[in-house]
Amino acid sequence: MRGSAMARILVLGGAGFIGYHLASRLAGEGHALTLVDDLSRGRRDQELQALCARPNVALVEADLTRPGALDALPRQWEQVYMLAAVVGVRNVETDPARVIRVNARSVLEVLDWLPGRGEVIFFASTSETYAGGVAAGALPVPTPEDVPLSVPDVAAPRFAYAASKILGEAAVIHAARARRLPFVVGRFHNVYGPRMGADHVIPELSLRAIRREDPFRLYGAAQRRAFCHVSDAVEAMTRLVALEAAWGRIVNIGNDGEETTVENLLRVILRETRFEPAIQHLPAPAGSVDRRCPDLTRLRALTGFAPKVSLEAGVGETFAWYRAWWEREGRRP
Repeated sequence: MRGSAMARILVLGGAGFIGYHLASRLAGEGHALTLVDDLSRGRRDQELQALCARPNVALVEADLTRPGALDALPRQWEQVYMLAAVVGVRNVETDPARVIRVNARSVLEVLDWLPGRGEVIFFASTSETYAGGVAAGALPVPTPEDVPLSVPDVAAPRFAYAASKILGEAAVIHAARARRLPFVVGRFHNVYGPRMGADHVIPELSLRAIRREDPFRLYGAAQRRAFCHVSDAVEAMTRLVALEAAWGRIVNIGNDGEETTVENLLRVILRETRFEPAIQHLPAPAGSVDRRCPDLTRLRALTGFAPKVSLEAGVGETFAWYRAWWEREGRRP
């Protein structure tokens, strides 16, 4: 990492889903980590406590929307990962104003606070930035990075998250350029894995299968998605941040090798449960695109990245985590 055996790394949103897995990887490599989280989504569970018990990991609880929230931290970092955000369809639909306020204010406050001493900034964006154009048929699928982004209806709650991430991308790019700081914008595509909460398709289907829902409601069975296991996403992130050729670029992060339908995804999950319910086919949620798949040409050209975790193996691991959690806790994660 920039020629250093041990880097000082700040992970904002470090108790959340991708943040936790990223921090686990980096801590295992010996880097000095500070994790910042308000714990509104992340949790002080046994996994996080074990991670923070390492001598090279510190956890700071802070609300990034508040000015001065990071003032007590050291001001010298090699890398800053900006992962903190309100995510999840349920949050977007029930309180879109909060999604925009928290996501926009967090990134703006962090950019104002950053010391500007050459640290590499990684900003976590999303494939949702393409959703409006894809739904309108104006963008190709698989979707490359250099396409126009748009929000077709600013009043529609579904697009609040995309709007907040488009603003975040613009803020990071222009602030970093003005201060001559290296940055990478990573647009995540359907990243999944253990410890990701319940408001995403794989854990939601898994938990309903564990509860033996019958008939089993399946929304948008023919929709197509390309799922990326979180360990592969972390590998892509760390490669990009360490590579000068990637600095200043927007890069899709995902797995385009096993695009599948929602119906086939359910079959994979049901095989894990050995459960054969009657399937009740229902329309896809409003605003949900028929197909989502990244064009990974840029990621491959820059890093040589190739996803390693198959859908079958990744879903099996994820399902096992949720089943163990359910047996232990018996409630929503």
